Amino acid sequence: MFEKVRVGVLGCANIAERFLIPAFQSLNEFDLVGIASRNQDDANNFAKKFSIKPCENYDVMIASKCIDAVYIPLPNGLHYEWIKKSLDMNLHVLVEKSMACSYDEVSALTKLAKHKNLALLENFQFRFHSQLAHIKSLVNSGEIGEIRNIRSSFGFPPFPDIENIRYKKDLGGGALLDAGAYPLKIVQMFMSKNVYIACSSLFVDKAYGVDTFGSFQVNDSESKITAQCAFGFDNFYQCNIELWGSKGKIKADRIFTSPPGYTPTISVNSADRDHSVSIASDDHFKNMLLHFYSLITNGNDLEDEYKQNLRQANLLQQIRDKN
Repeated sequence: MFEKVRVGVLGCANIAERFLIPAFQSLNEFDLVGIASRNQDDANNFAKKFSIKPCENYDVMIASKCIDAVYIPLPNGLHYEWIKKSLDMNLHVLVEKSMACSYDEVSALTKLAKHKNLALLENFQFRFHSQLAHIKSLVNSGEIGEIRNIRSSFGFPPFPDIENIRYKKDLGGGALLDAGAYPLKIVQMFMSKNVYIACSSLFVDKAYGVDTFGSFQVNDSESKITAQCAFGFDNFYQCNIELWGSKGKIKADRIFTSPPGYTPTISVNSADRDHSVSIASDDHFKNMLLHFYSLITNGNDLEDEYKQNLRQANLLQQIRDKN
């Protein structure tokens, strides 16, 4: 049993600076030890800002004997290499989505993590927001009857920086792994385990060589419901889920990106009444980290996370193959 989990960070990403590092440092369960970057100046600046130790490179960080786990917010194309190296060093891993660039890579990493009994968690922080828990409770209570269809979208306008890593094919860029992974993940939470991709469409921008928008349909062979999902970073902003049932409908915006302090609103419509539910502000980053801590210290949900890793990666692969 750990008293505190000692964590090292690989990479100076924006999400690490804005959300994850502050969340780590706010929790007594963790001791954020240091940060490494390919750019020493970046590591030094982050280390100074957060009063942690800078490391000269990723290898030095994971070889350190003073950490138990790593947080990896690197570009997708670097995930496989550094997850594998970290697992080989017997370190638990929290990694930004998507976990890797292919099903085979995710399968190999999950097999290794399972063999070593290590946590391997993909950071879909929205899973741990009370907004999603409330939507699930509405569905389970029969508020909208039986689910007939699900729709979810996540997309945003083009990035102003054409050098953004999301436009880099060699770094695992593209909208599917970046934005499309979110709606794919959330619709599975309202479907059976027997789902498959019925069809998909990916638009590949020839200038970048990566997909910049797309859509797909998930079919449930058990319940016969379907989910339509759309995504992109050449789009008007959307961040929602809609559950259409036999007796009503639930819709929530900002389902993936409700920041700490934000009060989400859920709309519920039925033949009897239309109303909105305000959800108290929550911090899904802290909640997710507490789940990570639980995986490390008691391991009760490790097998479920391994299975989720494989299902998500398999469906992502199907989306590419169906295109």
